Amino acid sequence: MEDQEKKSLLEALLFLSGEPITVSSLKSITDMDEPEIRRTIDELISDYKSRDGGVLITEIANGYQMVTNIRYAPWLRKLRGSQGSSKLSMPALETLAIIAYKQPIIKAEVEQIRGVNSDGIIKSLLERRLIRILGRKEAPGKPLLYGTTKEFLQYFGLKDLTELPTLKDLTREEAL
Repeated sequence: MEDQEKKSLLEALLFLSGEPITVSSLKSITDMDEPEIRRTIDELISDYKSRDGGVLITEIANGYQMVTNIRYAPWLRKLRGSQGSSKLSMPALETLAIIAYKQPIIKAEVEQIRGVNSDGIIKSLLERRLIRILGRKEAPGKPLLYGTTKEFLQYFGLKDLTELPTLKDLTREEAL
């Protein structure tokens, strides 16, 4: 297979996937080796960036995904708004942030930090697959432990949890 054909194949797979696809998944589908896949995807990323169009390829959640260019977010929000809202409420964002930074965490700890009952919000975040049950804590009553998911990383455009801003970063932004 020629280099251009490999590039076109990977582009088609990324487009069809609609969610992050890992290099190992691409390897099993294409029979290309990992370094060749990474090199070809890097070329695709560069091509899309230099074209500066409405779609980009980015590394998210330990995989690669086609995403829309942030520059067009206002218009895309209008389209998405006509298809139903996917926005999170402030209490949901607050709960999600607590879980992201403190995971694994039990509901009682989330509620202690927030100061209010979080049953409904946790249920909603579970339904949206932004959090998941990681297991049970070795404590009286064996409460459920919660943590974030791959969908959480996708929603916020993160490669992994290390890309979450630190407290130092957040306080620096507030000071500005």
